[in-house]
Amino acid sequence: MSHKEHHRSQRNGWLRAAVLGANDGIVSTASLILGVAAANTAQSDILLAGLAGWVAGAMSMAAGEYVSVCSQSDTEKADLELERRTLENEYELERDELADIYITRGVEPALAVRVAEQLMAHDALGAHARDEIGITEIAQARPVQAAVTSAITFSAGALLPLLVAWWVPPMLLIPAVGIFSLAFLATLGGIAAKAGGAPVGRASARVIFWGATAMAITAGVGVLFDVAV
Repeated sequence: MSHKEHHRSQRNGWLRAAVLGANDGIVSTASLILGVAAANTAQSDILLAGLAGWVAGAMSMAAGEYVSVCSQSDTEKADLELERRTLENEYELERDELADIYITRGVEPALAVRVAEQLMAHDALGAHARDEIGITEIAQARPVQAAVTSAITFSAGALLPLLVAWWVPPMLLIPAVGIFSLAFLATLGGIAAKAGGAPVGRASARVIFWGATAMAITAGVGVLFDVAV
């Protein structure tokens, strides 16, 4: 019988970017709408502000994710290049270093040396990247994937409160956007937790709390100024 486990760690790269993008799309757009609406602004102007925030936010998320993950990728490449040069000049010391890593994990010294020799004979750089530096295929930085995922999910998240603001009558706009946005956040938190194998209730409560806090503070700023923006 074959034994195959379905781990979720390989989803970390795109799942993190997707959750961050959608969450930020809902929270920032809903907060912007509520802040402008609380300042007694016309519904058309509220929608215009929300639309501008949607486009600007999507572009900002894409650019921010790309630059951030590129920085991570540059660091990984620099570490790998350093490791490659060290392997060329100090192969035996690198073998001993790898063996020491396995010894600290509980492998007997003689066996650790043999394991290090065999792994390095197969793929020396890959062995050190994985066990010394901590760079794996699963966790490797992917800038384009992160940027595209963030932009798409931000747009999807931002569209939800915008549709509510467009659909409801002006006198119901603030409570409707607030309630629906919190419902969207709870759903998003639950889906993300389910995909990642985490407790659904705790994840939903977490995003609801921080989303409500952000919207309340932004709405408070609108009430404080109480002017058309």
